[in-house]
Amino acid sequence: MYKSITTSQKLLKKASPSSSSASLTPASAAASRYFTSSSPSSSRLSRRTASAVVNTVSESKTINSVPKTFNGPCGNPRFLSFSTALRSVRSSVPRWSHGVDWKSPASLNSQIRTASPAVDGFYRKIATMASENAFKGTLTSLPKPGGGEFGKFYSLPALNDPRIDKLPYSIRILLESAIRNCDGFQVKKEDVEKIIDWQNTAPKQVEIPFKPARVLLQDFTGVPAVVDLACMRDSMNKLGSDSSKINPLVPVDLVIDHSVQVDVARSENAVQENMEKEFQRNKERFAFLKWGSNAFQNMLVVPPGCGIVHQVNLEYLGRVVFNTDGILYPDSVVGTDSHTTMIDGLGVAGWGVGGIEAEAAMLGQPLSMVLPGVVGFKLSGKLRNGVTATDLVLTVTQMLRKHGVVGKFVEFYGGGVGEISLADRATIANMSPEYGATMGFFPVDHVTLQYLKLTGRSDDTVAMIEGYLRANKMFVDYNEPQQERAYSSFLNLDLADVEPCISGPKRPHDRVPLKDMKADWHACLDNKVGFKGFAIPKEEQGKVANFSFHGEPAELKHGSVVIAAITSCTNTSNPSVMLGAGLVAKKASELGLQVKPWVKTSLAPGSGVVTKYLLQSGLQKYLNQQGFHIVGYGCTTCIGNSGELDESVAAAISENDIVAAAVLSGNRNFEGRVHALTRANYLASPPLVVAYALAGTVDIDFEKEPIGVGKDGKDVYFRDIWPSTEEIAEAVQSSVLPEMFKSTYEAITKGNPMWNKLSVPTSKMYSWDPNSTYIHEPPYFKNMTMDPPGPEGVKNAYCLVNFGDSITTDHISPAGSIHKDSPAAKFLLEHGVERKDFNSYGSRRGNDEIMARGTFANIRLVNKLCSADGPKTIHIPTGEKLYVFDAAMRYMAAGQDTIILAGAEYGSGSSRDWAAKGPMLLGVKAVIAKNFERIHRSNLVGMGIIPLCFKTGEDADTLGLTGHECYTIDLPSKIDEIRPGQDVTVTTDTGKSFTCTVRFDTEVELAYFNHGGILPYVIRQLTKQ
Repeated sequence: MYKSITTSQKLLKKASPSSSSASLTPASAAASRYFTSSSPSSSRLSRRTASAVVNTVSESKTINSVPKTFNGPCGNPRFLSFSTALRSVRSSVPRWSHGVDWKSPASLNSQIRTASPAVDGFYRKIATMASENAFKGTLTSLPKPGGGEFGKFYSLPALNDPRIDKLPYSIRILLESAIRNCDGFQVKKEDVEKIIDWQNTAPKQVEIPFKPARVLLQDFTGVPAVVDLACMRDSMNKLGSDSSKINPLVPVDLVIDHSVQVDVARSENAVQENMEKEFQRNKERFAFLKWGSNAFQNMLVVPPGCGIVHQVNLEYLGRVVFNTDGILYPDSVVGTDSHTTMIDGLGVAGWGVGGIEAEAAMLGQPLSMVLPGVVGFKLSGKLRNGVTATDLVLTVTQMLRKHGVVGKFVEFYGGGVGEISLADRATIANMSPEYGATMGFFPVDHVTLQYLKLTGRSDDTVAMIEGYLRANKMFVDYNEPQQERAYSSFLNLDLADVEPCISGPKRPHDRVPLKDMKADWHACLDNKVGFKGFAIPKEEQGKVANFSFHGEPAELKHGSVVIAAITSCTNTSNPSVMLGAGLVAKKASELGLQVKPWVKTSLAPGSGVVTKYLLQSGLQKYLNQQGFHIVGYGCTTCIGNSGELDESVAAAISENDIVAAAVLSGNRNFEGRVHALTRANYLASPPLVVAYALAGTVDIDFEKEPIGVGKDGKDVYFRDIWPSTEEIAEAVQSSVLPEMFKSTYEAITKGNPMWNKLSVPTSKMYSWDPNSTYIHEPPYFKNMTMDPPGPEGVKNAYCLVNFGDSITTDHISPAGSIHKDSPAAKFLLEHGVERKDFNSYGSRRGNDEIMARGTFANIRLVNKLCSADGPKTIHIPTGEKLYVFDAAMRYMAAGQDTIILAGAEYGSGSSRDWAAKGPMLLGVKAVIAKNFERIHRSNLVGMGIIPLCFKTGEDADTLGLTGHECYTIDLPSKIDEIRPGQDVTVTTDTGKSFTCTVRFDTEVELAYFNHGGILPYVIRQLTKQ
């Protein structure tokens, strides 16, 4: 590791158990590097050290050292680049995962690289800005049971403040981070006091800085993040500054999991064939990410085929507690995927942010956040026999959605928490975005420690984690009396009240008890078109579409299941529901039931561990018999990578206007997301996915109607194939073994042959290919100067699109297939790309030309300016109906501003930068909505777009706004005249006037807006330094 030894650090060095291994400051601890070893002969997955910013510094004095060379994930040499302001030392403890001791010099090859003097000066400059940590007196030693110490930590009990004992555990993590990073510059003593006084300050919506320990990316969001970083390096050069300042300062993990599609299903060779197609389509993207892992310090890239990012994070990447050069602190993470919250189930504070926010965090900027309220959710009792974790999470989602938890933390407590497994907790935490919370947090307890041991973390590491969290009052022991904690509001759930259920057909929080499903389905057919309606006339509801499937007679009706997918991080990390699915398949196979061949079935595990325990249990063969062959290790159907339906099935749906159904174990079921031809999409547990695949329809009452006829000619009912809780528990106990986790994650350090063969340049500056349709230099920083542009008003702006409620990021920036008639398709064809090679929008997020054309390109878009659904709008000056992109280009060519009108929950769904970047590139200056999804609002601010909220009780309809008006927003022209949350007047050319609230929520966001966005702000700050 590298570090700078300063005067103020000598105190830490004196206290260190070894005089030869001095301690890093808390800030540099967050930027330390780590290694993963597999076997002595295997290659090592390496993290390149960040040039850590020293936080507790009063006088800067550096010691030079020799860097090291070692092997990366593909067995190729990887180099540690570093500033001469940083010193290489060996950690005082083994690497955090699996207890592998990587300290031996024999495992490293020495090679000297020169450092940039400019970087040296830059980090010294940063160092001199910071002052000595005001809380250094709280540094406390954590002794080892057998003698010696694990390290030192910033002690909350040492503050001797009784208010801390009342704080929720999730708030204590924010407090510890503020204390550890308190430098009087980025984090001040006043910020610490705000957090300690949480009970009084949270209701006032006060702002605090937060510095996460690390950043998590997946490839859909990771590619544009690396593109932005590469582009920022170019911009730094143009401004005459040092491009090497653009480097992550905290550990960055990027897992490639969003690119695999279900092209091949129901085949023993599906994994290999789908991966080959994945590499064929994405070779350029993957090579770019591999370049980034070499070009940028402190960035780890987990190759394709290893698993889903959140499951890999849960089973492998999550530290729970960092021990960096003798400084202990809680793990915390922000990720560019909204389901980063899954790690909350492990007691690690984590949530989704916009990629532009994540990029700022990588570059050492604290996240500015409103100190959240915390909803205390008390669990009691125990789940009934046959009830799954998915049933529980869908129930919790509905309760919290009704309660209203947007922008809040949810913290689970009570005796019932101890009754649910870590995997069940992770399932609940995973769906935080669906119930609207920033986090769904489960503090660390004995169940957490057991899971850490199960997944291969060493006994020493687990002992350190328990010791630290107990000593710092962050551990829950349900065997001891519980001190009452303060919460902003409370909810209660008796686990015994949870019943089997699914959610749909168009939203995750529209829960339907299984016993009511048939009636609910028929109500949906009757209801007018909406979230719970398809408006199918009574006389057409019994329609049967007969067709030939590969020479066999087949039929589809409204509600016929055409996709049944065991998919998604939400459930595939949970052994109980995965083995439960296997048991359903086993019982069905033994009774002679068989899934119809025209149902597209698939199984996409979140990691190789799942495959191992399904094979160990002997259940994979039964899943295969029902068509649930493993298709790959990634998100697949849950994000729209479901692949094509068989042509005969697709034709039968389209030609007969069938409301076909998909049943998936995912977390999102917005219309148009899973597949363009499945208008009804239901979220269900993996065993229920198998059950519905066997039934072949969602139009069934499982309690009264048989699923099918067995080989003995008798009816087979749901109860005949449903496993008991005891059966599942027995399968888990005998099949899920610690060695499976160890061997799986040792293997990912070796990459795979296709990844290892990728050849990438060694340059630190990216050579942009103007002809590439995957990676393109974005225009964000063109003509940028050192002077911020200041606030821009909005005058006589036209309405580009006029929306109602629940417009998701899938509507704004699709992740699925590129429609053959869309502006993006036209662009690709003009650039010589054949339709078969279009790939998905998500895979092309590194190209702004494609993504701008894909903005508002969802075929299910409902725009009030148009009479029909689809990706078109009215160009107001001419009255022409155009694709949204074409209309936007016409407005921009004429120098005319545009705005967007929207209803409630604008921007809900996946964390997606392009849902903000796209509108910015289309010339949108402001969005006026009833309210915003948390991450999307932040993303809009980050791209310089003004988010405004109608006053309570008002919206475009109540104000009589049609979208045909011109809008002027009366925003002050000087940034110091704008306040967070202030009211502004909006006027139209038709004489209407109304008041909106400007949703710049913090002073920092105002600074971003003044600079034209967060990235220009960061560039100017780094250039000045």
